[in-house]
Amino acid sequence: MHIDHAGIATDDAAELAALYGELFGLETVHEETFDGMEVVFLDCGNGYLELLEPVEEGTIADYLESNGPGIHHLALATDDIEAALERAREHDVALVDEQPRPGAWGHTVAFLHPKDTGGILLEFVEH
Repeated sequence: MHIDHAGIATDDAAELAALYGELFGLETVHEETFDGMEVVFLDCGNGYLELLEPVEEGTIADYLESNGPGIHHLALATDDIEAALERAREHDVALVDEQPRPGAWGHTVAFLHPKDTGGILLEFVEH
C-alpha cells in the first residue's frame, strides 16, 4: 500500500487548483462531477491532491459547514480492496463502507471510520 491522495474539502476547487498550480507547479490531471461534488485531481508526482467542492447537499457540504475547508480524508492505494477491508475487520476497525463502491475517476473505494483510525477518515482505493 502507498498513499494515493489527500482529499481536501473546499468551497472553490477551481480557485484552489489555480493557487496550487501557481505555488507548487501542480497540474490538473482529472476533473469530474461525482456524487454531488466537483472533483479535481492534481498530480504531485507520487500521489494526488483531490479537491472536493460540493455542488449540492451531501457529505462534503456537511463537512464544510461543520469544519470549514481542509483535509477531509487520506487515501491508501491497494491492489486488493476486499483483502484490505477484511484486514480492517480482523482488527475490529469500524467500516463506513462494508462493501467497496464506485468512486471518482472510475476507482473502487471504501472508507474506514475515523473513530478507530486515530481520528482520520481513511479511504482504500483500488485503481
